[in-house]
Amino acid sequence: MPPLVVGFDLDMTLIDTRPGIAAVWDALSAETGVPIDSVAAVSRLGPPLEEELGRWFQAERVEEMGHRFRALYPDLAVTPTEALLGARAAIDSVHRHGGRVVVVTGKYGPNARLHLDHLGLDVDELHGWLWGPAKGEALRQHGATVYVGDHLGDIEGARAANALSVAVPSGPISAEELRAAGADVVLDDLGAFPEWLDGYVLDQRLAALDARLAQLGRVTVAFSGGADSAFLLAAAVRVLGPDNVLAATAVSASLPAAELQDARELAASLGVGHVTAATRELDRPGYAANAGDRCYFCKAELLEVLVPVAAEHGHRHVATGTNADDAAAGFRPGIRAAAERDAVTPLLDAGLTKAQVREASRRLGLRTWDKPAAACLSSRIAYGVSITPARLARVERAEAALRAALRDAGIDVRDVRVRDLDEHASIEVDAGAVRRVLAADGVLAAVRDAGFTSVEVDPRGFRSGAMNELLPDPERFR
Repeated sequence: MPPLVVGFDLDMTLIDTRPGIAAVWDALSAETGVPIDSVAAVSRLGPPLEEELGRWFQAERVEEMGHRFRALYPDLAVTPTEALLGARAAIDSVHRHGGRVVVVTGKYGPNARLHLDHLGLDVDELHGWLWGPAKGEALRQHGATVYVGDHLGDIEGARAANALSVAVPSGPISAEELRAAGADVVLDDLGAFPEWLDGYVLDQRLAALDARLAQLGRVTVAFSGGADSAFLLAAAVRVLGPDNVLAATAVSASLPAAELQDARELAASLGVGHVTAATRELDRPGYAANAGDRCYFCKAELLEVLVPVAAEHGHRHVATGTNADDAAAGFRPGIRAAAERDAVTPLLDAGLTKAQVREASRRLGLRTWDKPAAACLSSRIAYGVSITPARLARVERAEAALRAALRDAGIDVRDVRVRDLDEHASIEVDAGAVRRVLAADGVLAAVRDAGFTSVEVDPRGFRSGAMNELLPDPERFR
């Protein structure tokens, strides 16, 4: 999917230049002796400067006065100018989605740069002295798909770039006039932009997911029953139809029994075929040794088992629920193993993050939309401690006992982990519940009774991938 690029106008979209520009008009009037109504002038911000100059000076003096206006500008207009409410959050929201911000303005470029630097507005590109349709060229140059502005000329610029026009009535044009001029979206103010952008980006990525699934045609989904694979399965069924999709769940000692039952129920609710396939990752020395690359051997086993299952059902592709956050996490040897075995990653291809998967799942009414992360049982065992069926069973038993003890103590938590550090166990729960767990009677004893010699509560709380923190050199396992 192409990267997100959002264009913004500057004056009266990101910054309120009226006080500063009025000061420049007043200074120009004093210098030239020409009466200029600075209040009226700043009420018409948007069109090129020369258009406003033509109201006050004879045509042959417009060019000269334009040069003088721009020369006076840095000393008089920059300091009084402030960012409009919501401007910083709007820019930050683009960067939060991994996007780039391009400011395209009718203002003289060097003066526009002074404003951005003075206010500390973090934009990636700046193009000045462009008005109306001419803005479209700069927007197209950077691949902008959205342009945000306050003026009719900004709508024209968006149209010229074939970009979505998002308008805010913070300048001289009313919301009704912006709609009538053809703005695709009119927001009450820039403060509403981040929420709008969240929805826009999600819709774009879901469309990209649909296109990717349609391209695949028939697919077997590696289905653990977690939020990612559940959403991928539901999306595949919606796009391809249940006859072209198969849910395949790997069954081994590392899969909690409750997860298998959840997977069966969810597949049935979607009306899709569901098969289970035994995997023997524990038979792989690299997996059982539990060095930093354990997940590589797990995914290798998974794909080598599921690819033949997919072929038996006439499917060329096995899809995993890898999302964009997984790929950005850095240390993910399992992703490498899956790629080497030609697994497809539709969620990642569409750029969908974990939060977006959850929101899209909520929209679809999937019960997994807020399901806590449920990594395999082996992820609870410290690297360097060998993985055995007995250890996995002990961890599953300890977590079940811990959840029961927390319920009995009236402590409501979302995430629970029992980390196996050989004979010692470390409990991780939501950070906000740590103190209550430490004070509760019987919680530590419940875990100890599951087979550990000693137990402690991690004061930092639950962290996904906490075991990776103990690796001295994760780079060597990439």
